[in-house]
Amino acid sequence: MNPVVKRTITALSVAAFVVCSLIYLPVKAVLPVMVLLVMLVQLEFVQLLSRKYETMPAVGLFSALVYMVGAVYFSGVPTGRFLIPIIFVMALFALFGKSANPMQKFATTLLGFVYIPVMLSYFLLIPQSYGMKILLYIIAIVKVSDMGGFAFGKAFGKHKMCPAISPKKSWEGFAGSVFASCLVSCAFMPITSFCWCKAIAFGIAAATVGTLGDLIESRFKREVCVKDSATFMPAGMGGFLDMFDSLVFAPAIFYYFI
Repeated sequence: MNPVVKRTITALSVAAFVVCSLIYLPVKAVLPVMVLLVMLVQLEFVQLLSRKYETMPAVGLFSALVYMVGAVYFSGVPTGRFLIPIIFVMALFALFGKSANPMQKFATTLLGFVYIPVMLSYFLLIPQSYGMKILLYIIAIVKVSDMGGFAFGKAFGKHKMCPAISPKKSWEGFAGSVFASCLVSCAFMPITSFCWCKAIAFGIAAATVGTLGDLIESRFKREVCVKDSATFMPAGMGGFLDMFDSLVFAPAIFYYFI
C-alpha cells in the first residue's frame, strides 16, 4: 500500500476515535484518560533521554502525575501551587542521590517535566475553560496540518527545510501544512466564533508551532540516535511522543491567543 495512503488511513482512524471520545464522553471521563496519555508520553521521553544521559525516571513520572492530577482537580494549571515544590523536590533528589552527575540528573528530569506535563497540561485546562469542542478544534487543526504537510512533502517536496535535523521536511510540505491548517480553522469558525482574519492567523500559527514542535523532537531523537520514540503505531507513525510532538505547544499558544 502507498505509504501516504497507509499513513492517512491510520491517522484518520485514530482521529475518528479521538473525535468520538471528545464529543460523546463527559469532560470528567475524558480528563483521566488524557492524564494517562500524558504520562505515557512522559515515559517515552524519559526513556529517550536515558539512552544518553542520567535521569531520575521515578521522580519525573511522579512529578508529572502530581502536576496533572492537580490540573484536573483544581480546575486549572497549578503553576505556583505545585510547580515550585515539585522543582524543589527534584533538586533534593538530585542533591542527595548516589549519582556522580547530580546536575545532569536534575537538568534532564526538569527538561522532561517542563517539556511534557507542563506544556500538555493545557490539554486539561482548555476543556475546563472553553469546552471539549475547542479542544477538538486544536487537535484537528494541528493533526490535519501534519497530514497536509506529509502529503504535500511527498508529492512536491524539493527544497529542504532543515536537512541536518529532519531530511524529509521541505518548504513545500510546510506550505501544505499551512494550507490544511487554515482550511480546518476556517471550517471550525461556527464553533470558535473567530472572524476570517483570526481563523487564518491561528491556522498559520498552529502550522508553524506544530512544525517547530516536530523539529524539536527530531533534534532530540537525533542527539540520542533513534528514529522513533517507539514503534507500536503502524505506518511508521512511531509512539505516543511521536504522535504528540506537534501538539506540545499548540494548546498553550491557543490559550494565550484567546
